[in-house]
Amino acid sequence: MQYDKADPRLYNEDLAPTTPTRRTWGTYNYIALWFSMSMEVTTYMLASSLIAGGMNWKEAIFTILLGNVIVLIPMLLNAHAGTKYGIPFPVFVRASFGTRGANVPAMLRAIVACGWFGIQSWLGGQAISAMLAIIWPSTASMPGVLWASFLSFWLLNMLVVWNGVESIRFLQSFSAPFMFVMSLALLFWMLHKAGGFGPMLSAPSHFRTTRSFMHFFVPSLTAMVGYWATLSLNIPDFTRYAKSQDSQLIGQSIGLPIAMTFYSFVGIACTSSSVVIFGEPIWSPITLLSRFHQPIVAFLALVALLIATLNVNIAANVVSPSNDFSNLAPRLISFRAGGLITGFLGLAMMPWKLMSSFGNYIFGWLISYSGLLGPVAGIMIADYFFIRGRRLDVVSLYHRDGPYEYSRGFNPRAIAALVAGVLTALSGLAIPQLRFLYDYAWFVGFFIAGIGYLLLMLPFRSVARIISSTSFDKVNL
Repeated sequence: MQYDKADPRLYNEDLAPTTPTRRTWGTYNYIALWFSMSMEVTTYMLASSLIAGGMNWKEAIFTILLGNVIVLIPMLLNAHAGTKYGIPFPVFVRASFGTRGANVPAMLRAIVACGWFGIQSWLGGQAISAMLAIIWPSTASMPGVLWASFLSFWLLNMLVVWNGVESIRFLQSFSAPFMFVMSLALLFWMLHKAGGFGPMLSAPSHFRTTRSFMHFFVPSLTAMVGYWATLSLNIPDFTRYAKSQDSQLIGQSIGLPIAMTFYSFVGIACTSSSVVIFGEPIWSPITLLSRFHQPIVAFLALVALLIATLNVNIAANVVSPSNDFSNLAPRLISFRAGGLITGFLGLAMMPWKLMSSFGNYIFGWLISYSGLLGPVAGIMIADYFFIRGRRLDVVSLYHRDGPYEYSRGFNPRAIAALVAGVLTALSGLAIPQLRFLYDYAWFVGFFIAGIGYLLLMLPFRSVARIISSTSFDKVNL
């Protein structure tokens, strides 16, 4: 398919549908994608925060597994269009929000990714600083070393971005098995220090009543779903490179729940063991490693953390916002330029404050942005599956005068549904009596926006399907 006549405001090579020769990702690549993205510091801290918050290991594992099974559903649904048409998220979302309106959800997704980019860079900087403290103990009392380490790791991420998306697949191919081995090594090291699985997993639940447990469980479950709420939107950025639907479907169904549950167990077990060994739950693996006095073990573990952090930061927090920023002005902003914008905004969002405590991480950062992204997911799924019957006019996605122009490039029904979903989900922050809506932010936003959009678009459903079916055969990808 040629795009010589595509509107330059909506098209560049990075946003164009992938050609068959670029569809090189098989089942293993998607399993490796999820293992490499799951086996990293924030996953560990996500799990360990549940222990620090009062859950026992069984309650924490159940919460994490349930959350990831739930988020896998919108993940796979949104992945379908990426594989079928070879289009990235900011192009796909034009179908529901309009050729210009797509910038609204794209920017919401991009800003959240920038925050995650900053968080991962900060954690990577902490790991480098801890490594230097092992080699030169005197650096532990020098605050400037931490900031220099942070900026150095940030620059390393920018270098990988400059080398393009294929460098991501290369990193994941060798780092996934390496991280699996290193995670097992950390687990058994802590097992040895704690004196066995019995003492390691002996930390009891601090919740004495069902009500007190549910008070912590509900927002924690929302946080588990919110953790991958970003990827549930922009998963087409990765599935557009799939060899087939089966490749991404099987790879993701295996990779996401297994990888997250396994590595979460490592975080849960190690945090539980820290209670046995040190008398308190230590939720940060970097802080935990610094408590031991075996330099070689700590150094190797911190190297593993660095590799994991680099992988997930590029794959999860650069690919999507780079495409999103490029979508704002395709003639001026390339994938590389979008990646640089992501990096600088990540610095501006002050990640050291977002990660100052497990409460800020879970109840502030994760739940808040899930209320922004859940509504977008609901609208995308309602549009693609229920309004258009999985058929898109790909050519018109790159033109301003086609069926996705709506009203001057904006679909007012999508914007209205988005606003309704976000305001409802986040209303609990301002109104204490509605706090339960905030605790369920992703779910509330998803269903309010999805159902609202479906009701607003139903009168136009027949027209949308006719438009899609008449031009469906124009693209053969």
